[in-house]
Amino acid sequence: MLFRQFVDDDLGCASYLIGDVASGEAFVVDPAYAIEQYLDAAERENVKIVGVVETHTHADHVSGHGRFALEHELPVSIHPLASPEYAFDPIEDGQVLQVGDVAVRVVHTPGHRPEHCAFVVDERLVLTGDSLFIGDAARPDLAVDAREGAEGLFHSLQRLTDLPDAYEVYPGHVAGSLCGARMSNARSSTIAAEKSSNAALGFGDVQAFITSSATVSTPRPPTTARVVALNQGAFLGKPALIDELEEIGRATVLDVRPAAAYAEGHVHGAFNVPVSASSFATRTGFILDPDERIVLHATDEREAEAAARGLRSVGFLELAGYVTDVAATEQLAPIELDELERLFDAGSVQVLDVREKSERDEGYIPGSLHIPYRLLRETGTDGLDTSKPVVTICGSGTRASIAASVLAAAGIDARPVLHGGVENWPGQTVSFRRCGGA
Repeated sequence: MLFRQFVDDDLGCASYLIGDVASGEAFVVDPAYAIEQYLDAAERENVKIVGVVETHTHADHVSGHGRFALEHELPVSIHPLASPEYAFDPIEDGQVLQVGDVAVRVVHTPGHRPEHCAFVVDERLVLTGDSLFIGDAARPDLAVDAREGAEGLFHSLQRLTDLPDAYEVYPGHVAGSLCGARMSNARSSTIAAEKSSNAALGFGDVQAFITSSATVSTPRPPTTARVVALNQGAFLGKPALIDELEEIGRATVLDVRPAAAYAEGHVHGAFNVPVSASSFATRTGFILDPDERIVLHATDEREAEAAARGLRSVGFLELAGYVTDVAATEQLAPIELDELERLFDAGSVQVLDVREKSERDEGYIPGSLHIPYRLLRETGTDGLDTSKPVVTICGSGTRASIAASVLAAAGIDARPVLHGGVENWPGQTVSFRRCGGA
């Protein structure tokens, strides 16, 4: 049996190539929009991809099933509860799909979405999609009411844990995805290991599970509805190449260069989300509107193409182009933690913690304000003292840079902490324990 796992480290998404080398055939499960990786792998393994199988309609990334259908005339299989607008082959619980001599058994596992299915491959491993993760379970709030989704997910997890302990578990998401809060960095596990260590499987009572899992604190990306609509709708073909522009024109500029380069000089009003940092596409999705005209400011063509690939994966399909040689005359001054402590004690700056609430509860700088970076474009100067510089701080520097760029675009004197974060603060920090916490 041919089995390959592909992981998008930026989004935390996993997809799979399953095949039979003897017959020369293979399926792709949950393909990303960038399908070249599967075609290259299939060519190396001397197999032909003959079909696409989806666990569900994805909400966090644009699927590549349309490209396979349009460019390679391949059928797409999905459970009919997905109600897709494209032509598809329906699958149902208990059905066995064959790719050569390799059997792929369908297990309907609703919860994350009503149509969700897991796939037992060759009765030795299971592709759990967005149901059972390594160390966690999927969020139940993306398609239905959270409590309804949680009840379905509880019973689906029970079905999966009834599989033999030795079965390997390969999920649809790994750490870095917003589809789960406690996922392990591991990319595979076993049913036995998850039964013994996964907290989401520790609830013997459905009501206790619903109470716990229906309270989702992980932020929901604003791109979700758009991505679902794209994945349910007519097939999407190959994206157009991104062109280098001589002039920016009227556009929102996304500076995808490293934070230090942005600080040294950037275009007026540009937002900085470094493509080299983690979670580039997800974080950009919180800042930009897919309907606005977007021009990338990149170091070179390669960096622009990497950014375009990431943006397309979350539904930013229409990009105006990119620039490299452009007047970047505006600057901002990053600040180190020791200097920040001195200025903060003197009352010369305002400190803005741009992490999520759950992170802040673990420890924050007394006297600092709190607005997650993803909300700053909407809130603007609300709640901020614009009479003195605003210093943005997060856990490691990336979100602080994003936040400072958003504030600078709004005309605020913003200075990010790029090296270190709240955990490295030399002064006192305090934590906050909420009611019902341990």
